[in-house]
Amino acid sequence: MDVSLRTKGGHRVRIVERPGEWMEDRDLEALCADLRRIAAETLPADGLNYGVFAGDASTMKQVVITLVSRADGTPIAFNALVIMQIATVPAPTEVLHLGLVMIVPSERSQNLSWVLYGLTCFLILLRRQLRPIWVSNVTQVPAVVGMVSRMFSDVWPRPDQGRRSLTHLLLARRIMEEKRAVFGVGPDAEFDETRFVIKNAYTGGSDGLKKTFEEAPKHRQDAFNAFCAQELDYARGDDLLQLGRMDLAAMRTYLSQEVPKSALAGLLLTGAIVALRRVLLPVVYWADSTKRWSILRPFRDDA
Repeated sequence: MDVSLRTKGGHRVRIVERPGEWMEDRDLEALCADLRRIAAETLPADGLNYGVFAGDASTMKQVVITLVSRADGTPIAFNALVIMQIATVPAPTEVLHLGLVMIVPSERSQNLSWVLYGLTCFLILLRRQLRPIWVSNVTQVPAVVGMVSRMFSDVWPRPDQGRRSLTHLLLARRIMEEKRAVFGVGPDAEFDETRFVIKNAYTGGSDGLKKTFEEAPKHRQDAFNAFCAQELDYARGDDLLQLGRMDLAAMRTYLSQEVPKSALAGLLLTGAIVALRRVLLPVVYWADSTKRWSILRPFRDDA
């Protein structure tokens, strides 16, 4: 997936899936340079050394980058969503980790959360023929905890507690066993399965993201701020691990409550293009007589 759209404010949004699989080296380096440029304006120098900042080529094969730029091409925000394959029985479960989100300080009042958190998940849901997909989030920021709780379905934990299912617990265990490096949590961090709190989380490369409660952006609903203050030890460096699902109910919530009315038409058009590609591309592949299709198409090598 490589799609672009424009918002009413003149921002250009580009979503690039698994760029390490298909992008030319020059284009991939330009993309990474844009991410580093945003990070340089957001965090102290050398504040992060994991994920898309680690220079690991294999990492770029497992991410979906949402990049927001001004009309003149200046990058101002990004989300590096990670596609995780979790070893579950009877088949692996795909989980979209909301990943690292950064917005340059001068643009933080531009209402970009609907782009950076929900847009990619919405388009991936369409491409999956509306089949639900699990979403994970690791954060200590009350504003993000609240946004994830409101945007996705069956999110746990959250202030009203909701319901922790067995699937929540099993996925959380697997994620903590297999995928700590994805969100920069070291092996010495302890996971509280009862509250889904990662204790001492900032020791695996994400040290530069650690905040005090006063520094962490707050949600407009005080319930989420109070919840984080109660559950997390900010001096130690705790995080919440939230799990939820992107499904039809979440899609309705996203379209009706999160997406600005002015951007709805463009978003639906982009979604239609993504869905149409899912329908048309198999037809194009089917018509390609140069490809071997086992018993579906005889193949003869005239050479």
